[in-house]
Amino acid sequence: MIRFILSFFGGFFSWLVTGAVFAALSVGAVFWMYSRDLPDHEYLVQYTPKTISRIYSGEGRLMDEFATERRIFAPVEEIPDIVKEAFISAEDKNFYTHQGFDARGMASALWDFIRTRGETLRGASTIPQQVAKNFFLGGERKAERKIKEVILATRLVDSLSKDKILELYLNEIDLGQRSFGVAAAAQTYYNKTLSQLTPEEAAYLAALPKSPGRGLHPVRDMDAAVSRRNYVLREMYQNGYIDQEQLKEAQAAPLKTVLNGDYPSFKGSLPPRDYFTDEIRRQLSKSFGEAEFFGGGLTIRATVDPEMQGQAAVALQEALESFDRRQGIWRGTRKVLKPEELESEAAWRAALAAVDVPRDVEGWLPAVVLEVGESAARIGIEGVSDDEDGHWIPAEDVTWAKKRQADGRLGPKAKVAGDLVSKGDVVLVAALAKDDGSFQRWSLRQVPQVQGGFMAMDVNTGRVLAMQGGFSYQSSVFNRATQAQRQPGSAFKPFVYAAALDSGFSPATIVVDAPIEVNTPQGLWRPKNASNKYYGPTPMRTGIEQSRNLMTVRIAQEVGMDTVAGYAERFGVYDRLSPYLANALGSQETTLFKMVAAYAMFANGGERVEPTLVDRVQDRWGRTIYRHDQRQCDDCRLASLDPGAAPRIVSNRERVMDAVTAYQLTSMLQGVVQRGSGSGVHLPVPVGGKTGTTNDAKDVWFIGFTSNIVAGCYMGYDQPRTLGQGAYGGTLCVPVFNAFMEEAVKKYGGTEFKVPPGGHFININRFTGERLPDGVGGDFAQAEFFRDGAIPIFGLGAMVDGGFAMGQNLPLYAYGEVGGDEGGTTVTTSTGKKKVIPKKADFGTLSSGGLY
Repeated sequence: MIRFILSFFGGFFSWLVTGAVFAALSVGAVFWMYSRDLPDHEYLVQYTPKTISRIYSGEGRLMDEFATERRIFAPVEEIPDIVKEAFISAEDKNFYTHQGFDARGMASALWDFIRTRGETLRGASTIPQQVAKNFFLGGERKAERKIKEVILATRLVDSLSKDKILELYLNEIDLGQRSFGVAAAAQTYYNKTLSQLTPEEAAYLAALPKSPGRGLHPVRDMDAAVSRRNYVLREMYQNGYIDQEQLKEAQAAPLKTVLNGDYPSFKGSLPPRDYFTDEIRRQLSKSFGEAEFFGGGLTIRATVDPEMQGQAAVALQEALESFDRRQGIWRGTRKVLKPEELESEAAWRAALAAVDVPRDVEGWLPAVVLEVGESAARIGIEGVSDDEDGHWIPAEDVTWAKKRQADGRLGPKAKVAGDLVSKGDVVLVAALAKDDGSFQRWSLRQVPQVQGGFMAMDVNTGRVLAMQGGFSYQSSVFNRATQAQRQPGSAFKPFVYAAALDSGFSPATIVVDAPIEVNTPQGLWRPKNASNKYYGPTPMRTGIEQSRNLMTVRIAQEVGMDTVAGYAERFGVYDRLSPYLANALGSQETTLFKMVAAYAMFANGGERVEPTLVDRVQDRWGRTIYRHDQRQCDDCRLASLDPGAAPRIVSNRERVMDAVTAYQLTSMLQGVVQRGSGSGVHLPVPVGGKTGTTNDAKDVWFIGFTSNIVAGCYMGYDQPRTLGQGAYGGTLCVPVFNAFMEEAVKKYGGTEFKVPPGGHFININRFTGERLPDGVGGDFAQAEFFRDGAIPIFGLGAMVDGGFAMGQNLPLYAYGEVGGDEGGTTVTTSTGKKKVIPKKADFGTLSSGGLY
């Protein structure tokens, strides 16, 4: 009997051992099989997660941030203990003692799954397992993934320190609201840094990995969120991280978050995105690649001057709105709230907040029409509390406009507010002030149909100080300063004159202003001056001051369009300019960005400057990977300089234009401002510039410069059509330039343009081109700059006709005559100043865009 019992137990033990061996071999085989093709985890040692790229102004003010995953990387040394302890308590309390997986927790999860017949499926993943899943395996719930998870977790523990694994986890974890990592989540939920978090706040963040997208939202799921937070706090207490008093205080605390409105939003503290930062995004995404820009954690120092950027926006917006208002057509926002959304103040405020209308125009506010009376309309205004009398749009505010009817026709001029607006209409309003600054009334506003662009930059460094690509970024993200291809018209003429000056012409060279006929494949081309007059032999200075088309065409023919094209391409206005004579009048399209940059080279004496919106780019480790200013400044490294000494900066920039030519051209462009189509510019420092108006006034321009700043304006409809009678670069864009530069000059100043070596001044009669004795003064006298060593020929002895040989018998340009692209009737303004009211050229007088 005893032998039988021993035999039985011996056999049972043998089977047991054999079974255990086979089980171990099976498990080992399974683990070996799944471990063969696992991803290499070694790269985590050099892990660089996707992080936010941020743009700062020169003063260090945060302007904008871009990211596909909103993550702020925090080294484990900078993460407070309370945050680490909260996540360890919530996710893996044995984190610092296990070898990558928690066998007891896995067995418990398996038992719950079996006991509930598959109804309860909970995770038992440790933090190393979650790191393995997040980085390598994905989230599908399969036994195969669990096995791989365990294998990778053990390898991670063998390869990396526990603190490094925790760092990876706390920076990679998805915590909802498009926030990845604890630092970004602290900012999103509390607008705090990690060091400012309280135990209950850290505990709520630690609760979120259980359900980051839904289920624990602090507003929609308040009860579940508080319950899970308090569970984490209990775990922190049981693990010895907080004491009982801290536990009670933290559990009793309300769940306060940004989403509840308890804290201001970090995003709300940022200025609204504008054309400047969006253009940086466009350019750097192209230079560095989108993946690096949106995930590389770049620190970008922008060239923008925030004060000047605001001034540029206001100047352009006022001009566009003024033009639109003169058209007298009311369009509104075309957004309407539903009747049920107007039943209470809370309802209409919530509905209005959700309406997509521009909120980035200074002084403009969204509003909804709550009631239409006999003459006025009562409105509710976003961000403005209602008072007993309410807010009203009076009848006097609408008499400027007509409303387009359902059949497309314009109705009669409005007499009462109800002629333009109806109950439920979403409108934009602005507060008008009296002369003493006190409130007068609310006034309707609308986004203009006409658009435009404005840009200003430093002529010596290329740093773009301001850029406004349209009326409102929130109404249209298309940047008309950099993306709109438009005809520059007469604003291109300085490049023709530059080519001529470098080809032996001088400002006193006489050019015939007379009719021209050119045979083209499209037929006979007869360009004309805007005044439809011809002025005979005229000094070249007058040609550009009065923007004579016929003189420009003759000059281009004389020096050759290939030469003109070479100059335009050298200055960066075009990649390739087609060598057609019509292009001498600016018929080929380019951008405001390129034109402004090219004019900067006139102002700085002919040296190449590359326009830039970015001073410096640093990577996530603070290393400079791009710097715009490549000039050498050894003195800048010194701790101090001798009193009165300035740092010596060495520049090796390419010269794109002879310095004497640059000064001659600058002097002639000063004449445009003093006597020509740019005479609306009034600044306390020397300024030069040129207007441009295309045929039928589809595009209007002005680009001007002082000794240190160049700025340009463009206006036109996005789908080109005439701007109407009276629309010229001098009437629409010059006021924008003036408004901006008045403030810019206060900040940046300006001096006389630097006279280069290699030339000398000679007095010339600017009407006849003849030499005058030294010391002669008067309106007819002009000190022209001539090259040393050149023998100038004055008067009709150096007449140029471009080979057309027509009209040489016409009289010389006479004193007091005008006739440029914006020449016309001279009138006296209300301020007593003389102004020229231009006459528009007949449509079709010029081919290829017909520019004047």
